[in-house]
Amino acid sequence: MQDTIKEIFTESIQVQIAAGEVLPSALESAAFTIAQSLINGNKLICCGTANCHMLAQHMAGVLVNHYETERPCLPAIALSQENINLGQSTQVDDHDTFARQVRAFAQQGDLLLALAINGNEKHVISAVEAALTKDMKVIVMVGDDGGELVGLLGPNDVEIRTPSKRPSRIIESHLVNLHCLSELVDLTLFPQDENYV
Repeated sequence: MQDTIKEIFTESIQVQIAAGEVLPSALESAAFTIAQSLINGNKLICCGTANCHMLAQHMAGVLVNHYETERPCLPAIALSQENINLGQSTQVDDHDTFARQVRAFAQQGDLLLALAINGNEKHVISAVEAALTKDMKVIVMVGDDGGELVGLLGPNDVEIRTPSKRPSRIIESHLVNLHCLSELVDLTLFPQDENYV
């Protein structure tokens, strides 16, 4: 049993090291995109698959509240995973839940952060498609080969792809990546002295 525990930690560490080698440019680009969107008066809209929904909520909460240093609130929201009561309609497709919210709440210039495991999750794909029809930029966090999701991205969008196929390692990496983005956004918008880090 202890050998299994050590293997889990070792695999997790190896994925983080591999991500640290391949993701710095994408993370820097994503942080700049988020900061620029917020400077321009727009908001970050976050959504994620069932396994990643808590991470979407966490990122929105970090921006609205703060990461590690007190600062002004930043506009961010996590989309609801639940079907919203849409009056008399009971024919709402589950794959359309995020897309309908993007169409309802997003404005041109807002930014969508979509978190997925393999990039083939239909409700996240629909949200990205809805965002693109509103001329929004998109940041996608995904693992595996990126799936259908990364094929939707244009030159102004950002793909942050964890180098792993295992869902548990991808989710762990997403959390580290979100914390990295949070710190970079804070440092960009609210520069601290050199002793901060």
